[in-house]
Amino acid sequence: MTKTNSIPVVPKQVLLPFILITSLFALWGFANDITNPMVSAFKKVLELNNTQASWVQMAFYGGYFTMALPAAIFAKKYSYKKGILLGLTLYAVGALLFYPAAAFEEFNLFLVALYILTFGLAFLETTANPFILSMGPEETATQRLNLAQAFNPIGALAGLYAAQTLILGSLQSDDLDASGMPIYDTLAETAKASIRTADLMVIRNPYVMLGIAVLGILMLIALVKMPENKEKNTSEGVLKAIGRIFQGKKFREGVIAQMFYVGAQIMCWTYIYQYAETLGIDNRSAVPYAMAALGIFLLGRWVCTFLLKYINSGKLLMFLALLAIVFTLGAIFIEGMAGLYSLVMISFCMSLMFPTIYGIALEGMGDDAKFGAAFLVMAIVGGAIMPLAQGMILDIGGLGYTDVRILGVPEVNFSFILPLFCFVVVATYGYRVFKVHN
Repeated sequence: MTKTNSIPVVPKQVLLPFILITSLFALWGFANDITNPMVSAFKKVLELNNTQASWVQMAFYGGYFTMALPAAIFAKKYSYKKGILLGLTLYAVGALLFYPAAAFEEFNLFLVALYILTFGLAFLETTANPFILSMGPEETATQRLNLAQAFNPIGALAGLYAAQTLILGSLQSDDLDASGMPIYDTLAETAKASIRTADLMVIRNPYVMLGIAVLGILMLIALVKMPENKEKNTSEGVLKAIGRIFQGKKFREGVIAQMFYVGAQIMCWTYIYQYAETLGIDNRSAVPYAMAALGIFLLGRWVCTFLLKYINSGKLLMFLALLAIVFTLGAIFIEGMAGLYSLVMISFCMSLMFPTIYGIALEGMGDDAKFGAAFLVMAIVGGAIMPLAQGMILDIGGLGYTDVRILGVPEVNFSFILPLFCFVVVATYGYRVFKVHN
């Protein structure tokens, strides 16, 4: 095992660019986690079933899959800075499109807005991650990316706080009567229409404010001179570069592991609200549990960044994936608050996974890292497909979350069999990294 504790994680000469790019990690974390609770919010406001509501995540994470490779080609041809500026532009446009979507009260327009918003996030992630990796010695690249990624959950916590205070707490469609039943379900259609209009405005406003803020950040970065050169050999064929990167088993397996990891993360963070609802906890009251999960996730990032100085990254990845399997089994088979606590604790185990898989898969790629990064960002499509599959499981017995019991537990508990399988894939990759690929 090679120790890297004597090598600087971030060299002094690139400290300012590192800080500027790291701030973007919080920015896309905000977008991710203000959106996760919207699955439940749209379901109630627009009276959707679980599968229909899960299209929020399909649109959101599908945008990554669509735009990651074009983003890498753009960054290869031009520069990191131009890729970031285009990403921020698309981010702002998608957020501002919430205004007409709310005006027309059309769910599909909200999906289009989210889809375009994540075009911007795909540009930011495809550009920022390899940029961070390149800002110093390769020996500390994985540590450096873990450090930058540690700011992602800070933005995510801010997004969850905004979701709780600006959206979930103000939705009239989530109000309950004295017996604990939703008032919205008992109203006449005209009364529902009035509430629906008001609630869609509540959902709209934070996104519009976010779009305006992103435009401000865009102008700031445009005015700052960043020490960045264009890529060399930009005339080389894209297909040749892609062919090279897929010759490595470690990279190919890393893309697969990343897809399953992201799927697990989004399922655990999206359906924590449905899990809590079966315990009598409404959406707004469930946000502190989601925030606790993110807080534990943030703590795990810092702890794991330290541990990576002394422990092989593949071995640590495997150990945490195995621990995630244990907590997921608890969320499935332990009913009541203990199961919810197990679901929250999965986040500690997940904290290491994205940047570590990312860093391991891109090791030694040099100029091809941007294309490798594109496929690792495309792997985020796991966050689109798997929550949709989990929504289908929740619809097995009806619109509720405890309509049927499977393997002796409610379907909402059983649905976490999907994250369980995902963590098995991640654990296998971690094992192969330190036993086979190294």
